[in-house]
Amino acid sequence: MTMNPGSLKGVDLRVEIDRLRKERNAVILAHYYQRPELQDIADFVGDSLDLSRKAQATDADVIAFCGVRFMAQTAKILSPQKIVVLPDMDAGCSLEDSCPPEQFAAFRAAHPDHIALTYINCSTEVKALSDIIVTSSSAEKILSLIPPEQKIIFGPDRNLGGYLVRKTGRDMLLWPGVCIVHEAFSETELMKLKAQNPSAPVVAHPECPAVILDHADYVGSTRGILEYANAFGGDTLIVATEPHIIHQMEKAMPGKRFIGAPGADGNCNCNICPYMALNTMEKLYVALRDLEPRIEIEEGLRLSAKKSLDAMLAMASGTVGQGNLGPARVTGD
Repeated sequence: MTMNPGSLKGVDLRVEIDRLRKERNAVILAHYYQRPELQDIADFVGDSLDLSRKAQATDADVIAFCGVRFMAQTAKILSPQKIVVLPDMDAGCSLEDSCPPEQFAAFRAAHPDHIALTYINCSTEVKALSDIIVTSSSAEKILSLIPPEQKIIFGPDRNLGGYLVRKTGRDMLLWPGVCIVHEAFSETELMKLKAQNPSAPVVAHPECPAVILDHADYVGSTRGILEYANAFGGDTLIVATEPHIIHQMEKAMPGKRFIGAPGADGNCNCNICPYMALNTMEKLYVALRDLEPRIEIEEGLRLSAKKSLDAMLAMASGTVGQGNLGPARVTGD
């Protein structure tokens, strides 16, 4: 929806958001890549799946998800009885965009002996076409539970898939999607930064290309990167992921220095996610006020998508073994 900025003149957004949070019995979620002011007003800050599960566990009637569309859709898949709003419905994801459902369905149909291990950064429709959803923190464990003779399609992130192939030696058929933020890091500029800070470790998200990951001292999920930052004994860390995560690092570890890995122009402005940046305090206020834009998912599609999420949760928790796996049926429906 289009918001009239003039209508918010003189509004104390923090006060009004807090008021609406109570009136709506709402929980506010913010991903690590959101603006600092959204992180600071949220009830929970974290990665996408962790946030959805925390919201699922609350008695809130409304989930206001400050993130991108696939994240809010995941929250709705797990909490269908709750109203889920996204401050800006145009907050998409380049990985989701890289994997149109009809193309993914055709690709699956062309490889019927493969199961689809799919990164959570995808649409609800692609989740419904997948066998198992994975996150950057659960992918390696889940991959280890799949029989070595089972052929695998991994999508939509070729960088995360390539990292898993190199780390585990497991051959997979990779979908050619990328995250535009993590693709923007420059190896040349990173090496210059390392030369200027020779004692600073580099931490990187596995959505980065291999040429960046090759220089990393630690590769892991957003939560894993934060845990590494908290545990390492030095005073300076180079961070190769979306730079808004540094806000959480600086809050938790004010005595340490965190440097965002640079893009090709020598700074990290190009590494700010343009989709995450669409959400603002003004849009969050309007979303809570109007309960729009609202995430809606047809029930049959939601249940189909939930199967692949449930498979991930069961395998990551160790309650399902490799014998339970097999390719999903992707034709005839």
